[in-house]
Amino acid sequence: MARRTVLTGRKRDALLALSADESTLLQHHVLSDVDLGHIHRRRRPQNRLGFALQLCAFRYPGCLSQPGELIPEIMLAFIGAQIGISSEALTGYGEREATRYQHSIALQQLYGYRPFEGAVRKETLIWLRAAAEGARTNDGLAAELVAELRRRKISVPGITTIERCCADALVAADRAIVSASPIGSTPAPPSGSVLCSTRRSMTR
Repeated sequence: MARRTVLTGRKRDALLALSADESTLLQHHVLSDVDLGHIHRRRRPQNRLGFALQLCAFRYPGCLSQPGELIPEIMLAFIGAQIGISSEALTGYGEREATRYQHSIALQQLYGYRPFEGAVRKETLIWLRAAAEGARTNDGLAAELVAELRRRKISVPGITTIERCCADALVAADRAIVSASPIGSTPAPPSGSVLCSTRRSMTR
């Protein structure tokens, strides 16, 4: 089956990167009194810090941090300062796989986050199909999708899933343009957009 490439390696890495600059931290990771109440219900320091980290990761970039993932020191320090725990405490977080799972479930229940599956996925893909018709670039559409998932409080899936969804939506948008054009005429792309051969970088 053809494999479509929507993002370059650098843009793939950047799309779901954890916060590593002050402006992003201030925008997405300032904890409210309600947040602090939920965090301080965790008994151990490492679990309080880990829970706070996962909450912030859900907010931006939109998905939970994974075991072994490198957490930017500036992000850890920013979160730790708000709850009075040093970043070194994270070393003991998630030693039990069940702890990460329990925190994921708790965050979904407390904050209304939803997995990207079933009806939620279907509704999002309908939105994505419409967004693709006006997309200017591949990476722009992928960034729009991730931002929309965050807005809807939907857990952002892995980068491969994001690319596949965007590629399918872009191809469907081009087909819609072609099918809507009179036979024998050159289809006119949406304003600011061009057809698949020039708009999108794809390998087969």
